[in-house]
Amino acid sequence: MNRKAIIFGVKGYKLSSKEKVFLKKNSPWGIILFTRNIKNITQLKNLTKSIKNLFNDKKFPILIDQEGGRVSRLNKIIDLKYFTQFFFGKLYDKDKKLFCNFYKIYIDKVCDILKNSGININTVPVLDLLRGPSHKVIGDRSFSSNENKVRLIGNKCINFYSKNKIGTVIKHIPGHGKSSIDSHYNTPFITASKKELIRQDFKPFKSSKSIFAMTAHAVYTAYDTKYTATHSKILINKVIRNQINFKGIIISDDISMKSLKYKLEENAIKSLNAGCNLVLHCNANLNEMRRLAKVIPRIDQFTKKKTSLFYKFLG
Repeated sequence: MNRKAIIFGVKGYKLSSKEKVFLKKNSPWGIILFTRNIKNITQLKNLTKSIKNLFNDKKFPILIDQEGGRVSRLNKIIDLKYFTQFFFGKLYDKDKKLFCNFYKIYIDKVCDILKNSGININTVPVLDLLRGPSHKVIGDRSFSSNENKVRLIGNKCINFYSKNKIGTVIKHIPGHGKSSIDSHYNTPFITASKKELIRQDFKPFKSSKSIFAMTAHAVYTAYDTKYTATHSKILINKVIRNQINFKGIIISDDISMKSLKYKLEENAIKSLNAGCNLVLHCNANLNEMRRLAKVIPRIDQFTKKKTSLFYKFLG
């Protein structure tokens, strides 16, 4: 498995001839899809089939960012805008049995669409707490302000997806809820103490069985005053790997986001050097992708091993 340690987006409803040549030559670890890539289920199925055929790999990793609510990429196929994570958190409070039945039906339906259309990873659940200063970019994407509830519902989410043989990506590790700034546009500085972060924000991620995790582009000043978690060896090694005890593949959040203050190539290399196993580049800008392809290394042995385990999981 000689792939580069990056996940790319693609531009439209089908691969362009330039994208085919580029992707075939540079062999990214995976492809992520967004609303711009989805017209209907037949088109989506044709797109994922063409990607897998390009790499001659029926299990090639194809991701989607389908949380529900505001972050719903399948809306041209099924309307899931009402089903935010906060909606399910409130349902859990009201009636735990009803929640469990309804949440399973919801995830089974999403997984049915994903499997039928050739997608094998969804970037859920969001395990960020809804905290006092939480920016609206988190908002109803969070299950709750209660760390124990977020952990419990998050584990159920991972379990339901796992039973459907769809990989999950917990995010934004080690916890974005204390941020009052949208990391798409600026760098959030989270000034909470280590004790507070461990007791609350880190807890939902603790020993998660998710195969994948996505980093937060936020600075946690109690641990590292300079670098976001994505670029911090301290946060990735000391907190995510050892304290939170996450053993799977770590993916950076999108390296095009404005929270990261370096040039694109440097954002990517700093992420990998800090301990991310894969970097994520979403915007499908082919010029940027060509620049990144020149500097991104092949995946390491750890990532090869974990990818093989993911392939076994898919069955």
